[in-house]
Amino acid sequence: MEELLPQVRNAFQSALNVDPLTINMETEPNDVPAWDSMGHVTLASSLEQEFGVSFDVDDLMEMENVGEICRIVRSKLAKA
Repeated sequence: MEELLPQVRNAFQSALNVDPLTINMETEPNDVPAWDSMGHVTLASSLEQEFGVSFDVDDLMEMENVGEICRIVRSKLAKA
């Protein structure tokens, strides 16, 4: 899943305007001030554009940290 991290970092940078190098597999919303409820929606949209996938509500609820985001994206890409 680490192979997805550079693109996930790009999504964080464009959605939440954070330094991509501050994002790692353990990063969670408490670590990123802009990652609030609205930021989560913006981030999801950015991830959808970055990877060419779509998320449903269950996916959004499971995105509790960057590792989970990578897991969800990988499963979406595997189904594509």
